[in-house]
Amino acid sequence: MAPAGSALSDLTVPKPLAPGLYIVATPIGNLRDITLRALDVLAGADLVLCEDTRVGGKLLAAHGISAKLERYDEHAAARARPMILARLAAGARIALTSDAGTPLISDPGYRLVREAAAQGVAVMPIPGPSALLAGLTVSGLPTDRFLFAGFPPPKSAARRQVFEELRAIPAALIFYESGPRLAGSLTDMAEVFGAREAAVARELTKIHETVLRGALADLASDPRLDTPRGEIVVIVGPPAARIATRDESETALREAVARLGPSAGAAEVARALGLPRRDLYSRALALKTESP
Repeated sequence: MAPAGSALSDLTVPKPLAPGLYIVATPIGNLRDITLRALDVLAGADLVLCEDTRVGGKLLAAHGISAKLERYDEHAAARARPMILARLAAGARIALTSDAGTPLISDPGYRLVREAAAQGVAVMPIPGPSALLAGLTVSGLPTDRFLFAGFPPPKSAARRQVFEELRAIPAALIFYESGPRLAGSLTDMAEVFGAREAAVARELTKIHETVLRGALADLASDPRLDTPRGEIVVIVGPPAARIATRDESETALREAVARLGPSAGAAEVARALGLPRRDLYSRALALKTESP
């Protein structure tokens, strides 16, 4: 029989690293968020693949690790992949990292994983930080079902088309966005998704970490988001449990327009029914024209 506590002791001693491809999550801000297992893998790997070797080198240096680093980003991936696969086939231990967070999430890497697995190489996840999960957990929005939609298109027309495709999905929606495009994206979200609750999380785990919560339209005009810095996660709440029928929305809109006029009436119905204000406003103007 093994001595008492030996199983726990085994967990504290790093085991020799087996050959294969390791998908290593790295901190999204605070360098202390890296896991002990990730440090073991990075220290024992024959090669560490990084989006930016300067960023990867800074992380390793902070933890006293010396390793061979090579670039693996969207520009270098196609050229580097055959060499990496050949080394893996020969028994190398290779770690794939991201500049921040879990590799492959809005980052290159899935082709490498797919081809490595196809040739029989062991592919092992080393889980850890993820900006989309960190943002979701502090959003105050439902977490039982969600869809990660990555970065929206940079142009408003294409962005709205993507949002229209996602509008009826009964789940929270998670997006990444850049600072300069945030206000435009939030405005388009408010127009397409209607009066849904949302959260904007930026600089997660860093000194200036900020999470703002509220209706999409309110967030779009929030002065605190005029010049946002750093990486941003936007979480949009799911649609209402039951979407109003066309007749219900038409009746509500007619009544609201009669009381408040097209603009305020459309805004009231959008908030009440969770429908896009832009569509309601267009219909409200038509109703105003039809009125005797």
